[in-house]
Amino acid sequence: MFVGTVTGSRRRVFRHETKDAFMAAYIIRRILLMIPTLFGIMLITFIVTQFVPGGPVEQLLAEMKGHAAGMTGGEVRSSRTSDLYQGARGLDQERIEKLRVLYGFDKPPTVRFLNMMKSYLLFDFGTSYYHHKSVVQLVVSKLPVSMSLGLWSFLIVYLTCIPLGISKAINDGSRFDVITSSVILVGYAIPGFVLAILLIVLFGGGSFWNVFPLRGLVSDNWVELAWPARILDYLWHMVLPIIASTVGSLAVMTLLTKNSFLEEIRKQYVLTARAKGLSDQQVLYKHVFRNAIIPIITGFPGSFITAFFTGSLLIETIFSLDGMGLLAYQSVLNRDYPVVLGTLYFFTIIGLVSRLLSDLSYILVDPRITFESVEQQ
Repeated sequence: MFVGTVTGSRRRVFRHETKDAFMAAYIIRRILLMIPTLFGIMLITFIVTQFVPGGPVEQLLAEMKGHAAGMTGGEVRSSRTSDLYQGARGLDQERIEKLRVLYGFDKPPTVRFLNMMKSYLLFDFGTSYYHHKSVVQLVVSKLPVSMSLGLWSFLIVYLTCIPLGISKAINDGSRFDVITSSVILVGYAIPGFVLAILLIVLFGGGSFWNVFPLRGLVSDNWVELAWPARILDYLWHMVLPIIASTVGSLAVMTLLTKNSFLEEIRKQYVLTARAKGLSDQQVLYKHVFRNAIIPIITGFPGSFITAFFTGSLLIETIFSLDGMGLLAYQSVLNRDYPVVLGTLYFFTIIGLVSRLLSDLSYILVDPRITFESVEQQ
């Protein structure tokens, strides 16, 4: 008896150590695979930028000649280029070459790419051609807007859709299920920017009620307010943008939750548990819940991380929010390659890490999944 107990303990320890070894090996392999993936994405994007007409030098020449006088931020161009323009005579070839040297385009593409990747390994993303600020400082200044939209949308979606999806699964086919499905599908069908405009017309002083502010995260006198008033002012500014960015996401998560729970409710073990005399609540929360919640939980890490960094161009533009979406759009238009490539590098790493965390959470939540089965997917 004692020998059997010791043997069982050793087996459990061995299995635990084996699982840890598999996990460590799996994580190392995934991290090693991230390197060629990241390198390939950056290489393809860099090659594409070489064939896009109207590069940084051409953009600066057009601005200096007055063809781009209406561009925002034109007045903040580097003072190093102010002595290159010769008025009506324009720029001769020698001065154009100086501009190319200034932006590093005098070097071959391969050299520029390798130098860029060396800097990116040290998280040195350089300086914006257009804003003349460090890319890191520029991104940090835009993150509060994107974090506000993303994080609030994430919390509202998960806290609303999971209870709603469970209720719809329990009451499948009922009037409640039909009505809620109709409402969320209508919300899903309405584009976010159309809903944003509709909200402005209704509640932003358009044609009906002037209830909510339309510009920025906070009011102009926000620093003069007390802390409770600051919080209320911030929340008041975020109501319409969050509604516009959230409504379209409710349908996917709600129906995913409903279908996941509905599939588990119809399985044989649920009938067996009910036959043993367990109540519907006991069956739901002791048996069904822990199995049905797995597909939802596994997407949690990735969604939570990306919520801090995502941006919506249309929502930010409509509500005058200067966030990551607007920065990305302007950087592409202005051929601001340090911002385009630097943010792509950073967000690609975030995406790869999020995917790894999602896979690990899937394995940790469901012991039936092994690392070998995940690698085969």
